[in-house]
Amino acid sequence: MPRDLLVDPAVVRAGGRLVAPEIPVNAYARPLADEIERRGADRLVRVLRDMYLVRGFETMLDSVKRQGEWHGLRYTHAGPAHLSIGQEAAAVGQARGLLVDDHVFGSHRSHGEVIAKGLAAIDALDEPELDKIMTGYRDGAVLAPVAARLAARDQHERAEQFLLYGLLAEIFAKETGFNLGLGGSMHAFFVPFGIFPNNAIVGGSAPIATGAALHRRVAGLPGITVANIGDAATGCGPVWESFNFAAMGQLRTLWEPGHRGGLPVLFFVNNNFYGMGGQTAGETMGYDRVARVALGVDPRAMHAETVDGTNPLAVLDAVERARAVLEAGDGPVLLDCQTYRFTGHSPSDASSYRTPEEVQLWRDVDPLRCYAGELVDAGVLTPDEDRRLAEDADRRLAEVVELVVDATASARLDLAADPSAVERVMFSGRTTDLSVTAPGDLSAPLAENPRVRAIARKSRSGGGEAGAVLSGTKAVQFRDALFEALAAHAAADGRVILYGEENRDWGGAFGVYRGLTELLPYHRLFNAPISEAAIVGTAVGAAMAGSRPVVELMYSDFLGRAGDEVFNQLAKWQAMSGGQLAMPVVLRISVGSKYGAQHSQDWSAMAAHVPGLQVVYPATPYDAKGLLSSALSGSDPVVFLESQRLYDTVETLRPDGVPAGYYRIPIGAPHTVRAGTDLTVLSVGAVLGRVLEAAQVLQERFGLSAEVIDARSLVPLDLAPVVASVERTGRLVLVSDACTRGSFLQTVAADVTTVAFDSLDAPPVVVGAPNWITPPAELESAFFPGVPAILDAVSEHIVPLPGHVPHRRAGAGALLDRARRGV
Repeated sequence: MPRDLLVDPAVVRAGGRLVAPEIPVNAYARPLADEIERRGADRLVRVLRDMYLVRGFETMLDSVKRQGEWHGLRYTHAGPAHLSIGQEAAAVGQARGLLVDDHVFGSHRSHGEVIAKGLAAIDALDEPELDKIMTGYRDGAVLAPVAARLAARDQHERAEQFLLYGLLAEIFAKETGFNLGLGGSMHAFFVPFGIFPNNAIVGGSAPIATGAALHRRVAGLPGITVANIGDAATGCGPVWESFNFAAMGQLRTLWEPGHRGGLPVLFFVNNNFYGMGGQTAGETMGYDRVARVALGVDPRAMHAETVDGTNPLAVLDAVERARAVLEAGDGPVLLDCQTYRFTGHSPSDASSYRTPEEVQLWRDVDPLRCYAGELVDAGVLTPDEDRRLAEDADRRLAEVVELVVDATASARLDLAADPSAVERVMFSGRTTDLSVTAPGDLSAPLAENPRVRAIARKSRSGGGEAGAVLSGTKAVQFRDALFEALAAHAAADGRVILYGEENRDWGGAFGVYRGLTELLPYHRLFNAPISEAAIVGTAVGAAMAGSRPVVELMYSDFLGRAGDEVFNQLAKWQAMSGGQLAMPVVLRISVGSKYGAQHSQDWSAMAAHVPGLQVVYPATPYDAKGLLSSALSGSDPVVFLESQRLYDTVETLRPDGVPAGYYRIPIGAPHTVRAGTDLTVLSVGAVLGRVLEAAQVLQERFGLSAEVIDARSLVPLDLAPVVASVERTGRLVLVSDACTRGSFLQTVAADVTTVAFDSLDAPPVVVGAPNWITPPAELESAFFPGVPAILDAVSEHIVPLPGHVPHRRAGAGALLDRARRGV
């Protein structure tokens, strides 16, 4: 634990000088004759063949995008095409240094890496393995048009056709693409060949690849993971967070033998010297060479080096040496692979930021022509054989292109005929019961855990004698209920890993993880750096690779620090994969109180707004345990919101309290907490207690019987019980702690109005916090909705309450006035 790592003032205050390791620059100098002897002529020719296929594929895309045709085949491609013409040596050299089970993650410019890794994997697999992959993938849907229309000598040639077809069909948004055409050019991948998702967000693959490498380290799996990023990505915060996460000191000092060592991730920087139109070295970045950034990460400078990316053998050599470092547990590694794109950022780019003379200088060292020339000069192949390699690549691409642009053989999803096609892949919807999971490593048996024993001495119910409420020292608290669900899953399912800020030793900032330090070894529960983007991004990658991560953001307000990772990555990969990926991530988020404007905001609506996330917000200990158990059993990403107001609370709404045994509550099922006949109140989150208090006041002072429904979840949310209640009561009030503008409850109110308009005696009214910053604790009572605000809303919008004096202007005029002023 950290307290075993002494921070000694005598050491840290001593004088000295930091010494940085040297970083090799273009150090490869092996003669071609040595490479021929070492690798064999056939393998070197194979490298050239792959480069021709990559160049041909990209040249074809460029022609289609710019001119609408290629070799007489006409096609209009409306989507993006970020090309890497000129960078073939980097992609192929990298791929030839990898094994089938090594994982590569790409960028928006990664067609070449997909093709190169796929070709290398095909060479390494035997025919039965290839047949199993192709026929099994999507039940043969990608293979079918290829097998029906294209002739092949053997399964290896068939697999290469399959690779090129599946990729191009995906780029052209065809249903027969690898991912139903839903990923497209910037998100294409094919997991059976070790090709994991490309990423349209600059640097987006860095934390995800780091998470996949984390899965390898935790699970004790062999192999390495590659994050392909561009030089401009080194200006992105999540990339730096990923560098550090992969190099965390605890991986070497605190993790157990068998799991110890830096993460096996290679950050492969395709350094083409530009980020769109900005030149990195010399303009937008402070470094002179990308490799220099590694000096700021760890004492080994990430074993960084600069590599000549125009030479595929130099790249291959560097990747092989990086692999040895990573397999020895001494990662991460950074390779600054210098290359150059002959084309613009995209076909619409006029390259006004660079001169034609500069482009020509790089065309003069075209990696394809230079490498082919070297092989010819060395007698490895003749000029005619070189020409035939290029022609063969062109021929093979032509037959694939013809098949892909055939709208009959390669159709798109028909969203007019099948409007729910995309809906079906938004969530994977699978549940894994603990009876079939494999237990993970534990530091001690669950039954012997000190917190488990302490909870066993508590009452399961919060109800005491004569209606008194027991304190949290005597009854199971909300935080205890969460702990029980987490501990049960961590003990029974070895895929579960937990991390975040202050999760180990401290027990989490709010005590939920107290006791897990004694239960779980370091590789299953650890403290993450204060790097919210890396925390969530690595969880995405770990889940893709096979883990079941539970990660935590200490405050809802910190969602902004992980916005891309939550909203663009976690939420979207199941659908962008066409249903091929699951994303079993539970993202626990604490919703603050009493900590002011940057630590006390309810941002539940943000999570609910983005398609692809399940959003859960329990209000009672019973629901917290059951809903978290469901989240931990499912295959979908769950944003699990927990109000800090509730951690100390005990179960008072259910006489039997929180069951000691394991149970699950379906996500999306609201719960009617209080029956009523005159008014329906839908509550979200910690406001439930205030809603029940208001219902009591409405009954006692005004004779109104309020039915109170706790939503429990925002997405999904079964509205049928709410609609049924409204059909009986004719009135609806919706209450949460979120600011009213953009509140998720506005959507619920609109939906209920649409469905039950004829049953409503008045428009539904949303009660929430005003559209201000959250004020200090001393002023919170005037900000978050309480009984007075709820009564105001009922009286002003639903039914007048005799004798009620409004606490705050809540009528139509006030609403219009605040909208005009933006508050």
